[in-house]
Amino acid sequence: MNAAPPPDLATALQHAELLHDRAAIEQAIARMAQRIRNDMAGSRPVYLTVMKGGLFFGAELALQLGIDIEMDYLHATRYRGTSGGAELAWIREPRADVRGRRVLLVDDILDEGPTLVAVRDWVRERGALDTRIAVLCWKRHGRGVPGLEPDYHGLEVPDRYVFGYGMDFHEQGRNLPAIYAL
Repeated sequence: MNAAPPPDLATALQHAELLHDRAAIEQAIARMAQRIRNDMAGSRPVYLTVMKGGLFFGAELALQLGIDIEMDYLHATRYRGTSGGAELAWIREPRADVRGRRVLLVDDILDEGPTLVAVRDWVRERGALDTRIAVLCWKRHGRGVPGLEPDYHGLEVPDRYVFGYGMDFHEQGRNLPAIYAL
């Protein structure tokens, strides 16, 4: 049995609403970088980007931080190209030693939060001194992990399917320079 082809990105874009253009994204990242720089001054945090979604945001935030960081990444996902989350799958664990270190987890979006909680707990179990979460987008909808909030967030997005700037539309459109919603 053949799998159905993925929905067409061009068609999705015709029906999508532009939420945040590149200028708004860059301004939000600059504001976040200033807060993080102030909070983490005097330390060299481990900077863990959550792949694939956090790639663009993580790179831009790192460039604007203005402090030295030890960069690493991880790949843990619940989605695997779908819109519904499943059990967490670790594709790549970070290599950096976080024991006794400050850690900044960087991801594209905080939606419901189980992925970030699992990653945060994994980092804490390995002895991180302090773990902070930075996300570009935050969906505040009341269905998230109780008590989970990002330490830093750039933009809020509605409780809709969002894509672009790292977030995918059926594994398409991650490299769009803006954020859209269906």
